[in-house]
Amino acid sequence: MSIQGQKVAVITGASQGIGEGLVTAYRKLGYAVVATSRTIAESQDPGVLTVRGDIADPATAERVIAAGVERFGRIDTLVNNAGIFVSKPFTDYTQADYDAVTGVNLGGFFRITQLAIARMLQQGDGGHVVQISTSLVDHASSDVPAVLASLTKGGLQSATKALAIEYATRGIRSNAVALGIIRTPMHAEEYHEALAALHPVGRIGEVDDVADAVVYLEKAPFVTGAILHLDGGQSAGH
Repeated sequence: MSIQGQKVAVITGASQGIGEGLVTAYRKLGYAVVATSRTIAESQDPGVLTVRGDIADPATAERVIAAGVERFGRIDTLVNNAGIFVSKPFTDYTQADYDAVTGVNLGGFFRITQLAIARMLQQGDGGHVVQISTSLVDHASSDVPAVLASLTKGGLQSATKALAIEYATRGIRSNAVALGIIRTPMHAEEYHEALAALHPVGRIGEVDDVADAVVYLEKAPFVTGAILHLDGGQSAGH
């Protein structure tokens, strides 16, 4: 069980890479964590509850929030980190690509965010929702054709602002972090040099960079509706 007064964060896509880094970061902040992904292993840390499931399925969202409330008693933060990125020329996208990307990036955001905010409202002492987006939404690149990412993550960025305004007077904040390319298992080592060159600063980002940005937003009570670009300068220009 949670310690009285301990805050609780829910993190999707939490089994590796950025999600795994976010679990560690929130534990360091003293939060209990509900971590979910399709393949997540059980945690030996009593402050981390893992729930397996496909976040594109609304039933997974129901299980994750119910399990978190049952185990820890409350939900204070939701980080919508789960996402699928498929880069293809627009006319090469298949129906399966569309279904997979919209299912996780939009469906995976929608139900769990509804349930988390409903719980925050019930608790009555505020909360925080964070979306993980991509810098390509604001700065499209011919080197990385990614209409499905723009369609879904662009929608999330708009929703981020809409949620911030809808719940501003009730203490629930909503922010997003728009990423450049981050060093994770998604990107093979042999491509790192080429990927680094896409960023004005000449390197790719690290998982710790993302965790630091989300922790900043967590600790910034006057910041809501923000899209924080963590992209090595990509969104500023080339």
